[in-house]
Amino acid sequence: MALGLDGNLPHNRPIAALAANLVCPTPMTDHSNDMFQWLESLDAPAALDWVATQNAATSAVLEQDPRFAGLQQSILDNLRDTRQIPFFAEYNGWLYNFHQDEHHARGIYRRCTLDDYRGNTQHWQIVLDLDALAAREEVDWYLDGVSHYTLQPERVLLSLTPGGSDATVSREYDLEQQAFVDGGFSFPYGKNHIAWRDLDSMFVCPAWDDAQLSRAGYPREVWLLARGQSWDQAQCLLQLDSDAMMVSAWRFLDADGTAFDIIEASDSFYSKTYYHVSADLTLRALPLPERAEIEAYSHGELILKLAEDWQPAAQHYAAGSLLAVACDAADGAMGAISELFVPGARQSVEMVEATLNLLAVIVIDNVKSRLLTLRREQGRWQACDNPLPQDGVIEFADQPWQSDVLYYSYSDFLTPAGLYRIDLAAMAAPEVLRQQPAAFDATGYVAQQRHARAADGTDIPYFVVHRADLALNGQAPTLLYGYGGFEVPMMPYYMDNFGPQWLEKGGLFVVANIRGGGEFGPAWHQAAQGVRRQVSFDDFIAVAEDLIASGYTSARRLGIEGGSNGGLLVGACMVQRPELFHAVVCEVPLLDMLRYTGLLAGASWIDEYGDPEQDDERAALAAYSPYHHVAAGRRYPLALFTTSSKDDRVHPAHARKMVAKMQALGHQVLFYESNDGGHGGNTGQEQTAAELARVLVYLYRQLMD
Repeated sequence: MALGLDGNLPHNRPIAALAANLVCPTPMTDHSNDMFQWLESLDAPAALDWVATQNAATSAVLEQDPRFAGLQQSILDNLRDTRQIPFFAEYNGWLYNFHQDEHHARGIYRRCTLDDYRGNTQHWQIVLDLDALAAREEVDWYLDGVSHYTLQPERVLLSLTPGGSDATVSREYDLEQQAFVDGGFSFPYGKNHIAWRDLDSMFVCPAWDDAQLSRAGYPREVWLLARGQSWDQAQCLLQLDSDAMMVSAWRFLDADGTAFDIIEASDSFYSKTYYHVSADLTLRALPLPERAEIEAYSHGELILKLAEDWQPAAQHYAAGSLLAVACDAADGAMGAISELFVPGARQSVEMVEATLNLLAVIVIDNVKSRLLTLRREQGRWQACDNPLPQDGVIEFADQPWQSDVLYYSYSDFLTPAGLYRIDLAAMAAPEVLRQQPAAFDATGYVAQQRHARAADGTDIPYFVVHRADLALNGQAPTLLYGYGGFEVPMMPYYMDNFGPQWLEKGGLFVVANIRGGGEFGPAWHQAAQGVRRQVSFDDFIAVAEDLIASGYTSARRLGIEGGSNGGLLVGACMVQRPELFHAVVCEVPLLDMLRYTGLLAGASWIDEYGDPEQDDERAALAAYSPYHHVAAGRRYPLALFTTSSKDDRVHPAHARKMVAKMQALGHQVLFYESNDGGHGGNTGQEQTAAELARVLVYLYRQLMD
């Protein structure tokens, strides 16, 4: 096939070979007694035949259900509803949006003016057509990202992925000319990290060759490549040991245009060293704590979020705090430190955006969002009032550079998302730009926050959404959703498709805010990290038991769902307490926790789960690894496992092997592996609708029928 990989970097290996190189598991501990390890191969005929057989069997059950076709069409119609909010990024007065519909399955990148957007006109100008590009180059391209060069935003770096994988090809594109730049930057297929330094140079962290990769399969080198240079003329700035996790580099632009170049070198998922890069490319390690994140660079200060206590020069700053640290853009010399926000026990800092004159900080307060605004006055940051609501979820949509304009969305379980524009300097009432159409009439429904008591006595919050007149007779079909890892919070988002397809049909929806997540900061996460992982499962089980004890549902009507780390969560809970559930939706999961470090990006998560090569950590992993605890003679609910053959983050073998083992032990189980989408579901709308329809049909059959 024609790959269209023009450019000056080596890419003589075909893309399929590069993909296979990225996804083949690394031999680790001897697992010669694993009779299903052959399913780790992504291209072996026997493994592909097994997947095809499983897909056909699952399709015969779920897609032949008389409800499937109507569900799929209804979800697809909702996805294609022209009233859905087209979110955008603003550059030089243009609003750029990625859009998919029935005429553009892979999508288009388009733009319009703010006045056109305000008027809800359809004066969109297409600047990139992915379907046309895929047809022209005969590659199954999907768009993974668009990186505008801030000072000349018509120049972009496109990240293109074949079939939705994390690995991409990156190529320079001119939005005005609507063409790839002749002789422009072009980078081969890999999990590369590439960022603009200026118009004529790029920070490149390459991952297209084995020698460039860490054990986790991510880049471990930083190079500076100038326009017109061949790769052998590029300058290597840093090379990490292969046991490190990954490295990335980028440029901050302060409000006045001052550049601050930085490298983030991660020894593990949470431990990292930051380096300042001077104009002469000298590196200076910044004396910051290992467990900290640089959120922004504003007014000559690094905005830093701590994940551990920090005690520089006899000062003490608590984990979870947001700090401003003076740091010279020329040489990286650090100066005074000031506290911006110290969260309480039920608070955490979720996101920071630096505007021209202010800092906008999303704070999670008892699992709801509020906006903290800080203005730079008399040489220090001072909190100031803002008119944003505090009862749902605030998400930053965009913040144009060198302005105090902020675009944000607001929603909750029963309130459709709205897109708003506010000038934070003026602090006037926000302007409503768009309102997502209501997917269902929420008048007769309520969303309540409740608490379950965990095994160790900790209160675990969870949200319940249901009809206001629900009878507490234990008969409500209930879907309990959870994640509980990587300090990721589960927030009360609008029930778009699940409103009409679940709530209106009598279902009850629950989101559990279990430990391991980020709802209440580093301590909430670390309570279930590493060898303490079982805490997350116990919390989730406690919520399930509380739902039953409170009369909402029963084990016969209770289902659980989770993806990725959430797939591990529901897989472990199913194995440990099979009598508690009647449905399990386990999506792109980790399940073999004794081999996960040798499969794709698994080694990058040792900080989160523990290392099976270390005896004490291996014992903790072995104590709950779902794949190793599924057994004959137990009665498990009929579970649905889903994955993607293009998932190059969590290997599809986790789901494959679990299903094969369960079937060999005499258990009935459903399995479906999609051909596209990868780990994040980067695919067309029709496949998205089909995937959700399969899940809903499964839940109807298990919990409602």
